Amino acid sequence: MTSTHHTPTNLYTRMDSPIGELLLCGDELRLSALYTAPRSADADLVRGGRRSDAAFAPVREQLEAYFDGDRLAFDVPLNLDDAPAFFSGVWRQLLEIPFGATVSYGELARQLGRPTAARAVGMANGRNPISIIVPCHRVIGSGGALTGYAGGLDRKRYLLGHEADVLRRSPHQPGTPRQHVRERAALGHDLE
Repeated sequence: MTSTHHTPTNLYTRMDSPIGELLLCGDELRLSALYTAPRSADADLVRGGRRSDAAFAPVREQLEAYFDGDRLAFDVPLNLDDAPAFFSGVWRQLLEIPFGATVSYGELARQLGRPTAARAVGMANGRNPISIIVPCHRVIGSGGALTGYAGGLDRKRYLLGHEADVLRRSPHQPGTPRQHVRERAALGHDLE
């Protein structure tokens, strides 16, 4: 008899980045976590898992391209299944924030149809298990202040600065990130 039930294997890998070591966790099919330091060093996060650099090669390549300034968006299957509905709703909304843009916690709450839930949005944002790819670093305080980031404000500042720098570079060369921003705008994606 053939089983149609898939039991995923818990896998992980580590990679260096400009913001320190990253820990990627998931299974053969989807990414379930991407942690920055200091959380990436937590041994409990990989207990019972098996290291597999090969399983995460496409994600690593995309992250390297992001840090090199050659990628504005990610195409990575994500596992957000076990999260409470409100949290996963917030995380899915984070995926809509364009590269280089920021929104406030209050604006994100309004986008979710919960205009009085800015604090709850902040709590869900702080528990996002897939940093960078689910871009919680793009959420800021209502006055524009950098507030809370699990990896620390220096990493958040770096990520926002990196994205701003990428958008400022080479606006007239085909194939550059700036070109991709114009293509997104032509498709009707809000970039502000």
